Amino acid sequence: MTNTKEHAGDTVSLVYQCRLPRSTHTVNHLADLLRRHLKAIRSRWRALPPGRIAVIVLAVLRHDQRLVDMAGGNDISATTIRRWRDEILQLPAATAPRLDRAMKKIAKRGGEVVLVDGTLIPTRRRTGKANRPNYSGKHHRHGLHVLALTDEKGRLIRISAARPGRTHDATAARRDHLLAHLRAAGLGALADLGFLGLNDDPDDPVVVTGFKATRARKLTPAEKEANRVLAAGRAPVSTASPT
Repeated sequence: MTNTKEHAGDTVSLVYQCRLPRSTHTVNHLADLLRRHLKAIRSRWRALPPGRIAVIVLAVLRHDQRLVDMAGGNDISATTIRRWRDEILQLPAATAPRLDRAMKKIAKRGGEVVLVDGTLIPTRRRTGKANRPNYSGKHHRHGLHVLALTDEKGRLIRISAARPGRTHDATAARRDHLLAHLRAAGLGALADLGFLGLNDDPDDPVVVTGFKATRARKLTPAEKEANRVLAAGRAPVSTASPT
């Protein structure tokens, strides 16, 4: 190693590019929602145009970028980005269909079952007690838990509200009153073993979850075949679940 008496220069702010894996349709849709919102509240000015704001907010949500870093790269304050993020998050949520209406719409089209799956949206690990519930023991990482609901062909119907990563699939379904909405619409649901125990009426099961092997009890050939059939029927929801 060569010794040198030269000292590093002053620290400078460097801006780098990062790919955002989102379609132009997504950005345009979010920007249009923001334009209509600004018109409705009669807000005539923002530091950046709606398209740029949509890209910044999507980057924050997708890559979990620190607000102060995004602010420095766009010559605005972290407080402004936080306000934009909170504002834009409400816009798509306001247009989302209610769970009961979405299920009734499927039943009206002649559908008989829906597909449901719980998934973890990974986030960075942060310190503090407030972030501990976001750790998922199942996935061994931090994130937010959501339930994805699709029709039998895998067309997305609804994404639930985000919950702490440690939330169990069945717990999330109970909090969304999934069984009551299914029965009201006359529908059934196909789900994985994470939803075992969700049915509250053994004589009238609404959610089909397959069979689970234990150390004391192995699956029979018929049960294994039933699980394979169920997995094939559930395949579309695994593709539609957010990542």
